[in-house]
Amino acid sequence: MGLLIIFLLTCAALPLASSDPNDEACLTHLSESLKDPAKNLQNWTKSTFANPCSGFTSYLPGAICNNGRIYKLSLTNLSLQGSISPFLSNCTNLQSLDLSSNSISGPIPQDLQYLVNLAVLNLSSNRLEGEIPPQLTLCAYLNVIDLHDNLLTGQIPQQLGLLARLSAFDVSYNKLSGPIPAYLGNRSGNLPRFNASSFEGNKDLYGFPLPPMKSKGLSVLAIVGIGLGSGLASLVLSFTGVCIWLKITEQKMAAEEGKSSQFMPEY
Repeated sequence: MGLLIIFLLTCAALPLASSDPNDEACLTHLSESLKDPAKNLQNWTKSTFANPCSGFTSYLPGAICNNGRIYKLSLTNLSLQGSISPFLSNCTNLQSLDLSSNSISGPIPQDLQYLVNLAVLNLSSNRLEGEIPPQLTLCAYLNVIDLHDNLLTGQIPQQLGLLARLSAFDVSYNKLSGPIPAYLGNRSGNLPRFNASSFEGNKDLYGFPLPPMKSKGLSVLAIVGIGLGSGLASLVLSFTGVCIWLKITEQKMAAEEGKSSQFMPEY
């Protein structure tokens, strides 16, 4: 009986189970990098980060737990500002990240490549800048990449076409340029295909499945024609000018000869 009492007292003295330290670091840094002017994340405090999950129960709004680990983060349409912390990669059990419909700026961190279990990445309708990191290809389980309605620049990484599980892809209405990777625009076999709506709204992006780019301004033939025409016109004007100059010079010489003959001595 005495041993049982000692055991129970010992268990009572033990600290409550805490979250994975990686999850705690992930949530702490993400909270610090985001700004919450509408106070929608008031419960996102350091004390909660130390123990955000109890089995499948989450103590954080916008978070879903699985076996004591952060499994999904869905912070959509919360008027959030700031940037995406690269330490988000510490949430190594994360399978879905949805930060859509906010005002988050800055780049997409390359460190997201370490979220090897990530299946859904939705960062649409924000103010994200910079290039799409090709390192996202290392997230081999990605099913969804939705980056539409941002300020992303540069080319679409060719490597993203190698994601065999990718079934939804949208980079429309950014500032992307260059050719659409063949493995994304013209997928073959049983791989899901993406239509023009996935790429539209990028002025300098081209290639299938987008329609052919409309010619801007005058066509090459028109430019050549104008060039030849202007060259011919210049040639005609120059030739006419020379003829007039020669005619005037000839008349002056004749007049001078007439004047000179009046004073020439006769032999």
